[in-house]
Amino acid sequence: MHPYPHLYTAATSGGPTAFVTVTSPGLPDLSSAPPPEFDGPGGVWSPETLLCAAVADCFVLTFRAIARASKLEWLSLDCSVEGTLERVKGVSRFTRYVTKATLHVAAGTDQAKAKTLMEKAEHNCLVANSLTGTRELVALVIEG
Repeated sequence: MHPYPHLYTAATSGGPTAFVTVTSPGLPDLSSAPPPEFDGPGGVWSPETLLCAAVADCFVLTFRAIARASKLEWLSLDCSVEGTLERVKGVSRFTRYVTKATLHVAAGTDQAKAKTLMEKAEHNCLVANSLTGTRELVALVIEG
């Protein structure tokens, strides 16, 4: 790992239509628009879905590092994050994130250890740690 601080850059450009282009050096462009809840067209990424995706992605990548360091063998990890956006004291903000993660492991794997490592990944996810909403992990370990 490189020493801190790490710097990341993203930019957007858009006109009066619904779509915005999200860019970052060396990465493919991404189209974004308001979600249907904000009268957007739907069918494309929105800032709200990108935020939830960032939490899910960070969880999986953090778990991968923790599992490697703990020498846990695993097959796959499916993760979804549900973010709740509410109006609090006149301001729209995410108040809650529920991470639902299903870890697939080989038969005979220590399920308690696997679940503990999932909890550790949720606790150490740098994206989730940067947010103010409450967090909940729903972790499931499946053998086979």
